[in-house]
Amino acid sequence: MKKTTLILADDHPLLLNGTAHFLKTKDFIILDTANDGNSAYNAILKQQPDIAILDFDMPKLNGLEIAKLCKKHKISTKIIILTLHKEEAIIKQIGTTISGYILKDDALSEIETCISAVKSGNTYTSKNLNEEIYISGDDNAIEKLTPTELKILRYLAKDWSSSQIGDHLFISKRTVEKHRSNIIRKLKIKSTQNALLLWIRKNPKRLN
Repeated sequence: MKKTTLILADDHPLLLNGTAHFLKTKDFIILDTANDGNSAYNAILKQQPDIAILDFDMPKLNGLEIAKLCKKHKISTKIIILTLHKEEAIIKQIGTTISGYILKDDALSEIETCISAVKSGNTYTSKNLNEEIYISGDDNAIEKLTPTELKILRYLAKDWSSSQIGDHLFISKRTVEKHRSNIIRKLKIKSTQNALLLWIRKNPKRLN
């Protein structure tokens, strides 16, 4: 089986070296490392790795900016973002410009699983992010949504704001917010914006 090729980028040398050493012991091939966004993007262009594992907050270009450039230029490298913080901006890009999102606190315990999932064409988020969500064990929970709620959920999946959805459907922003609350309740998701976004990212087929 072909070994997975990686590029790693982090502006903290100790973290970068530690991650690189760990992954080498797990038989991954590290093609290159970088400590700023420009270097990371140039390395991806030149080396075309299977996966790039990028720190979110780096000088010159951050991890998401690199991911968007890769998508724009149709580079096949899959992107995993590694960061200390839970960021809504990152969550919004799961399944769009990035395939994985790992918190640094969870990196050593989850990075192999994440790489495996991403290489197989799936998305992956840290367990500590997933714990924000509780979804009913009932696979038919989405069928409890009204046609209007389902329509709103599809617009939310496109990153539309409540105001945009309201204008499009000729209803008030407040009405959209009420529908959103009903969606969260019916799907048994903890009442946070990030949790709903993660549910949408992890269940795209259930919106068809």
